[in-house]
Amino acid sequence: QVQLVESGGGLVQAGGSLRLSCAASRTISRANAMAWYRRAPGKQRELVAAITSFGITKYADSVKGRATISRDNANNTVYLQMNSLKPEDTAAYYCAAGNGYYSGRWDYWGQGTQVTVSS
Repeated sequence: QVQLVESGGGLVQAGGSLRLSCAASRTISRANAMAWYRRAPGKQRELVAAITSFGITKYADSVKGRATISRDNANNTVYLQMNSLKPEDTAAYYCAAGNGYYSGRWDYWGQGTQVTVSS
């Protein structure tokens, strides 16, 4: 069983930046995609960004131009760099891994890290 552990969340002012990290407990197959999701209070979980094993990426329209997803296969880690943060980015952010890049059905999930953006 793979465990995913997110870190890097916190309280930041609007306009600021954060870098989220997600470390896997063991080697994630390089064939697996990885992704970041978020869930704001009272809202559905939504995809923020995803990356394939080849480095192909996709982003939610709401974060395009402000977010960058990347992965370090050697260290079993995926990152999410978020810039120009807005109060509406406030949410619990979750890391996912598996074969869900196209289907949205992921095999592994982390416990989440809270991001709060103050206005």
